[in-house]
Amino acid sequence: MQEAQNNTTNVPQHVAIIMDGNRRWAVDKGLSYTDGHKEALKRIEELIEYSAKMGIKYMTLWAWSPKNWKRSKDFIDDIIALFRLQLSDDGLFARATKKGAKLHHIGSWAGFPDDIRQKAIARISGEPGKKLIDVNIAVGYEGRGEIVDAVKDIIKEGIPASEITTETISSHLYTKGQPSVDLMIRTGGDMRTSGYLIWQIADAEFYFTDTYMPDFGPAQLEKALLDYSGRERRMGGDSKKY
Repeated sequence: MQEAQNNTTNVPQHVAIIMDGNRRWAVDKGLSYTDGHKEALKRIEELIEYSAKMGIKYMTLWAWSPKNWKRSKDFIDDIIALFRLQLSDDGLFARATKKGAKLHHIGSWAGFPDDIRQKAIARISGEPGKKLIDVNIAVGYEGRGEIVDAVKDIIKEGIPASEITTETISSHLYTKGQPSVDLMIRTGGDMRTSGYLIWQIADAEFYFTDTYMPDFGPAQLEKALLDYSGRERRMGGDSKKY
């Protein structure tokens, strides 16, 4: 990973990942869906730690969409059990905080049992001893819903239509106060954004990979970072190479 470390000036400030392919990975290996999710959780912890070392300041990970509630009861029960495990004292949330990650939740815990909502709020309120990276955990997240919520908040505040700007919208999103996404990654082979961070990825570079999330670790992220660093981004003006 030396090459990426030698290009720290080209590291994106905000990386967002659509984590896909857990179930297909498990099927390919003759394992259960739960095994696929557990392996992906290992990669998440590695990616957070690696990103912090690389100087990435913000990471957003899409863990659960409202559409996922349409899946089988057995699948949902397994996911809820995994959330309980990761919210425990020695789970992923606590370990990430100890390693310098300030966690944030974007989305809604609606549909999850009360104990999970309460534990999640407690875990996310925790502060790392020394903050190295901000990590948004997108659970119950849907991009259009985020914009609808932002509009509702603006209306509640009584802001006149003539005074609403792009900055007004940005300051009412779940990610308010954070920079827009520089690099959006999707694992698992699909080449679409699925409504992920619609507003925040307007000027982002996209990186699609066939690698399933359980196999997407620091080495794969390094490839994405190197690809990003070689791109020229005009942003409506002159060429700018990152």
